[in-house]
Amino acid sequence: MAHGGPDGRTFDPLKVEVFHHLFAAAAEEMGVSLQRSAFSVNIKERLDFSCAIFTSDGVMAAQAAHLPVHLGATPLSVKAALERYSLGPGDVVFLNDPFEGGTHLPDITSVEAVFDPTLPGADPEGGPGEPLFYCVSRAHHADVGGAFPGSMAPARDIHGEGLRLPPIRLVRGGELDEDLLSVFLANVRVPEERRADLFAQLAASRAGVRRLEAMVAEHGADELRDRANDLVAWTASLVRDRVSGLKPGTWRFEDVLEGGADGRGDLLPIRVAIEAEGERIRFDFTESAPQALDGSPVNTTRAVTVSAVFYALRLLLPEGTPTNAGVLEGVEVLTTPGTIVDAAYPAPVAAGNVETSQRLVDVILGGLAQMLPELIPAASAGTMNNLSFGGASPNGEAFTHYETHGGGAGAGPNRQGAHAVQTHMTNTRNTPIEALETEMPVRVLLQTVRRDSGGEGARRGGDGIQRRLRFLTDVRLAWMGERQRRAPYGLVGGQRGALGAAFVKLPTADEQTLDPKAALDLAAGSEFEVRSPGGGGHGELPSL
Repeated sequence: MAHGGPDGRTFDPLKVEVFHHLFAAAAEEMGVSLQRSAFSVNIKERLDFSCAIFTSDGVMAAQAAHLPVHLGATPLSVKAALERYSLGPGDVVFLNDPFEGGTHLPDITSVEAVFDPTLPGADPEGGPGEPLFYCVSRAHHADVGGAFPGSMAPARDIHGEGLRLPPIRLVRGGELDEDLLSVFLANVRVPEERRADLFAQLAASRAGVRRLEAMVAEHGADELRDRANDLVAWTASLVRDRVSGLKPGTWRFEDVLEGGADGRGDLLPIRVAIEAEGERIRFDFTESAPQALDGSPVNTTRAVTVSAVFYALRLLLPEGTPTNAGVLEGVEVLTTPGTIVDAAYPAPVAAGNVETSQRLVDVILGGLAQMLPELIPAASAGTMNNLSFGGASPNGEAFTHYETHGGGAGAGPNRQGAHAVQTHMTNTRNTPIEALETEMPVRVLLQTVRRDSGGEGARRGGDGIQRRLRFLTDVRLAWMGERQRRAPYGLVGGQRGALGAAFVKLPTADEQTLDPKAALDLAAGSEFEVRSPGGGGHGELPSL
């Protein structure tokens, strides 16, 4: 049976399903290539990367099951790349500039075009034609310069956070621009690892291009283009159906971020008004706090705010719904430039992608819980618990490392919260102890569930984690976390989860508590410990 969209086009749901999996498999193949080619622990072990397929119009047609915060924000990166360049065969653009389509500096995005392999590309009169698709990858690099290893420390402005890359054509016609690459590598720590991880992204692009060229050769360019458009239209129709079934009205919610360069300044509110009417829904963040100008890194770009809306809406859709640009058709996202959710140059944004994205989801779900109380869970940990460090190994070789830590999931109307998991906008793995100790002068002293940290309720929130490291050499360390002053909320009478905390212990001193945002030098033998927040509880406990 054929189905129709609002533009009058009809599509075959069977074909849509088949090509949904074909396109998603191409993105997954890109991810496998990236992981197996990368050198850094953060990419090859923690899987801190994402891959997607875009149409010739810059519309996301399919994605792999990677990181929500990456994938919902990539459309603006692709838009920025295509506004700067008309890509030819073998051209690859890289970028990370938060104010030109990026999110925060460690996330570097690559964009490569796919052309019809059946056209006479060698014929000067024929040429390769116009791009059919774009293969896109985004990977979090363990360092892109700045004052502290890992490029994830508090800074006064974007310039202190690392090297900004506007869209640059690093590969032209299959030939690497060694001059551009040398400029990038001169500004980062461990350049050999950075070079290898960039090349891993190039390998991912080539894997995607080859797979899509094979699909074009098998099915034809027109068929593939039409099916990609059908995928987006199919998802958009499912979103309209879901939104039109919501109770009309406006629901408001707010939560806070920990402001100040050290996380000890004024609490910074994020406010949303969710308005549903007919087939349209609006998310209005315009009443959120002005961007922090005191060196606080929790400002975020509009791309991340849109990504949080994308994620939250996707949660409401039927299982198996293709995840693509259709999720946001008919959806309005309002932000004010110069605010904490739509930062303007030169605001620091390192924590925006990892911390503010989580709070945005907490705020959106808090609003949706008033609309759909039978579906929405309490707040999860609400932080990615970011740790980065670096220095020189005993043999003199430089190293850097970045990792995030899971926490407790919020309990829902029908279930307890899960323990010690990555939640919402992150989908990475924990760093395997064996990999960390093999590649870094570090020992893991403790890795366990933080018992009883989940909020109480008829359904208890999930517990966080407890992880303790000892450094075998001097290191520079940065810590950025949230939920250390305002704990994850419970719902329907459920209690808040436990606050998060981080500690350091120097070889000749007592243990001290770290500020929510901190950067410091540690001597060999020092220890670091994270205790991540528990999720909120759901429902009142029965009275005795």
